[in-house]
Amino acid sequence: MEVPKDQMAMLLENGLYDSAQILGCFLVSTAPTSVESNQYVKAENLVLHGDALFGEKEYRRALSLYKQALQHCKIVPKQTLATSRSSLSTQSRSSSPNSMNMSAINENDVKFKITLCHSALNENRAALAEMEGIPSKGRTLRMHQTMGKLYRISRHNRAAVVCYKECLRQCPYVLEAVAALAELGVSSKEIISLFPQTPRAARPPFDHPDSTRWLHRYVEAQCCIASNDYKGGLEHFSELLQRFPNNVHILLEVAKVESIIGRNDEALMNFEKVRAIDPLMITDMDEYAMLLKAKSDQAKLNKLVHDLLNIDPARAEVFVALSVLWERKEERRALAYAEKSLRIDDRHILGHIMKGNLYLSMNRPDAAVTAFRSAQELRADLRSYQGLVRSYLALSRVKEALFTAREAMKIMPQSAKALKLVGDVHASNSNGREKARKFYESALRLEPGFLGAALALAELHVVEGRNKDAVSLLERYLKDWADDSLHIKLAQVFAATNMLLEALSHYQAALRINPQNEAAKKGLERLEKQMKGVDPDAPDEDEDNDVEDAEGDQEDA
Repeated sequence: MEVPKDQMAMLLENGLYDSAQILGCFLVSTAPTSVESNQYVKAENLVLHGDALFGEKEYRRALSLYKQALQHCKIVPKQTLATSRSSLSTQSRSSSPNSMNMSAINENDVKFKITLCHSALNENRAALAEMEGIPSKGRTLRMHQTMGKLYRISRHNRAAVVCYKECLRQCPYVLEAVAALAELGVSSKEIISLFPQTPRAARPPFDHPDSTRWLHRYVEAQCCIASNDYKGGLEHFSELLQRFPNNVHILLEVAKVESIIGRNDEALMNFEKVRAIDPLMITDMDEYAMLLKAKSDQAKLNKLVHDLLNIDPARAEVFVALSVLWERKEERRALAYAEKSLRIDDRHILGHIMKGNLYLSMNRPDAAVTAFRSAQELRADLRSYQGLVRSYLALSRVKEALFTAREAMKIMPQSAKALKLVGDVHASNSNGREKARKFYESALRLEPGFLGAALALAELHVVEGRNKDAVSLLERYLKDWADDSLHIKLAQVFAATNMLLEALSHYQAALRINPQNEAAKKGLERLEKQMKGVDPDAPDEDEDNDVEDAEGDQEDA
């Protein structure tokens, strides 16, 4: 009694994996008709059953069946295999585990299915070993792309470049390969040279040269961002947005760059535009969450996290957003969420950065160094350098901090943020303040609107007793930028020089701009104590009572 394989194929094609894996149990237990045909039929049945299990995400069981199938293929005599293949030549089989139709078994396809199982189980070394067993001529476009990804995870970057280049030779629209090659240091000119060249005579009438110009711009934009030329990258992306308005992918790319370089208001606008166009978008929404936290917009942050949990609670971005939400409430819980995001995807850069930030706030700079290094190994952007510098300074490892800041400046020579980073290291030492001042001033010449450098320079003036210079600098910036951080810094300077009414005015101005600003709220509370003649550093009466109660409890014990 035969089990119909065509019905099994139909179940797989329609995604009815539960029924398919039950039917597969009947297939693999079919009684043999002859010894030779049995080996081949059994191999084919095992692969079909494996496809059903893969569809059910039972990767370990699928892996076992695929390996058994390969063993049976080795037993089949060549003549029998050739006969079986010719008899089934009218049917085809896909390399996707979920769409394998009945036909002659292609061993390369089965090996690729084994690779996909290993990848799903995060067994990347075993996956790569299986891929390397497939001859290069037998690899499909998807196989080259998967192999490039596996080589990159294993840090075999040269081999990854070869695979991604082959992807683009076959199809220039594998945009994941474009981004990967850019991040691996391949120039835009070299990437574009890989694209297949269609002879002019063979081009259809509608194939105008302009039709691929956007693709060239995309390559140039990705190469600019990968080489930390954020200004150039933004220019190319802006040009693409003119041709493809409301393109959520480009809007996200722009928002991420704006976030990295400190254009937070513009980044927030673009993230909100993406959410308006596609409310179900999860990609990069953890970046948006971090911006909302920096803006102290708790209401929007709460809504974002609620929405993300309803869309897909299994994504790494969702757990980073949860970590951001809990950072100010309960750091240990926030850390647990950041770690869970990395268990889902250990290559999620923002998960590592969030983890590093939390370790710093928990006064664990040694652990923060490890987290920021992990982020830097995946992609050395400004935030990983900033985190490493802060961590080294917290550990009083000034030499490592200076080396890291200079490395950032070397790879980002046109970045005012990198110049400020070197200034921050010098400012940490009383002997380096003059050097710090020069770096802050250089950063402001390069980017006059960089408020971070202006605030750092103002702080340096205060530390050296030049309060008037600090006030003059901050008031000059306030004429062009109505920013709450400028008002807070001015309030702090005025409060330190006992100009309490002026300080009060600026704290209130900061809260008008951003009513949720915690620094402004705490500063105002402290200032009100000063104005009442109370020592702002003295503990509250409630705190005194708590201490006395605790001491009484200890005595009773």
